[in-house]
Amino acid sequence: MRSRLVLTVAVAIAAAAVAVPITRVASSPASRPVEHAVLPAGLASYLGVYETGPPRTYQPVAEFARAAGRRPNLVGYYSGWGEGFATSFAETVRRHGAVTILQMDPTDASVPGIAAGDYDGYLRSFADSVRKFGHQVVIGFGHEMNATWYTWGYGHVHARTFAAAWRHIVTLFRGQGAGNVTWLWTLQADEPGTGPIAAWWPGAGYVTWVGIDGYYYRRSDTFAGVFGKTIAQVRAITSKPVLLSETAVGPVAGQPAKIGDLFAGMRQYQTLGLVWFDIAQDQGIYHQDWRIEDSPQAAAAFRQGASTLRLAQP
Repeated sequence: MRSRLVLTVAVAIAAAAVAVPITRVASSPASRPVEHAVLPAGLASYLGVYETGPPRTYQPVAEFARAAGRRPNLVGYYSGWGEGFATSFAETVRRHGAVTILQMDPTDASVPGIAAGDYDGYLRSFADSVRKFGHQVVIGFGHEMNATWYTWGYGHVHARTFAAAWRHIVTLFRGQGAGNVTWLWTLQADEPGTGPIAAWWPGAGYVTWVGIDGYYYRRSDTFAGVFGKTIAQVRAITSKPVLLSETAVGPVAGQPAKIGDLFAGMRQYQTLGLVWFDIAQDQGIYHQDWRIEDSPQAAAAFRQGASTLRLAQP
């Protein structure tokens, strides 16, 4: 989302609806068994968070958990192109009873080149690290591709090329034995200037969950207004579970009341849950201070909403 563009660039620069049971494949004694699983897809069963700091540190996530009154079961970070899988952080996330969710962004890569196999060495190394980790991971690639603000998005890369790159990455990971990935195809919520989402669809065989990123910017914003149209468009092309994969309510929108609306809409529209963008920004309407920790009223509203969730145990 526009609210996270600066953060994504900073990370890249700094770095350089049925549960499927888990089965295991045989492995050599020197390697860890790999979980092959789709995460449970229960209604309103995921509470996630993005923070400034991960994957270098888990501390901001712990602070969010105290404010929210619940430990998140999804913990996210943004992975710049060329970065390796943050195995140590994923291990820490797992020790806290959660699953790592990461967005692999091709900021400095050619999307046609990805589709053509030009980066297969890097992708194999990444996939091997995920496989060796051996536990569930949620991975998205080129999130918000239907919007214009990223180099891999609408108006920069043809939708067919993006879909081909997505299929290539998923196929490569599976070929490397990384069956422990839940693949999250992540859209920007429909708004003026975004492209038709069906154009980027890579096919049901390459997607586990659909993610939708959307924010409450103004007091007039409601769940139906932010997410409703996009959810309807998604339901027209697939029955895959939907996760609110990056969201928050800004102070300008009236956090306490609208946080309640967000949780209520999450249930009404039968989504998997939400991943809260708990990061302070101060750059206008699209870059507000999204945190709950610095507002007792917002934290209380969030605790109330989070207390109603029956969190999945990954």
